[in-house]
Amino acid sequence: MHSPRGRPRGFDIEAAVERAMDVFWSRGYHGTALPDLLRATKLSRGSLYAAFGDKHSLFLRALDRYIADALARMEFEFDPRKDPIDGLKAYLAGYVERTSGGNGRRGCLLVATAMELAGQDAEVGRRVAGYFKAMEGRVANALSRAKAAGQLADGVEPSSAARILICFLWGLRVVAKTAPTRNTSQATVDALLDRFIR
Repeated sequence: MHSPRGRPRGFDIEAAVERAMDVFWSRGYHGTALPDLLRATKLSRGSLYAAFGDKHSLFLRALDRYIADALARMEFEFDPRKDPIDGLKAYLAGYVERTSGGNGRRGCLLVATAMELAGQDAEVGRRVAGYFKAMEGRVANALSRAKAAGQLADGVEPSSAARILICFLWGLRVVAKTAPTRNTSQATVDALLDRFIR
């Protein structure tokens, strides 16, 4: 029997992806150079290319990781065993948290990526659009459950309300770069939600 060629990888691929994600998040795709990624991941050029292919492929892995984390968070917040309005409030509270202080000034990798690449990079565009659709679907589902329970205000249509909420949240992520106070963000969220629920 022949043994496999080459040495086994001596590093944690997921940890490397997470460190690369932090660099792309801070600098943007075009602002990130290969030396930045080598420093962050502590990999040699050869190891990085052997593991990930190239900068673009590593970026897609990092973006997939960010999206997977965000979807897992939403699955928890919108757990169907919970009251849908409580889930929606938890979801929105998470955005207030992520748009406050240093977190807010750092911004959102997905929003930044959509602005930088979605119109010119098909792979990125598909991922961003897919995530937006998944977000909207989960919010619409929670609102539909709330409507069935008689918790929505008269005339509120779940799919339209979900679209409004998603657009609002992405706007909130952009405004957060100007460092509004947590109280300001929470009051804005509360005012919008009050339009939708009884």
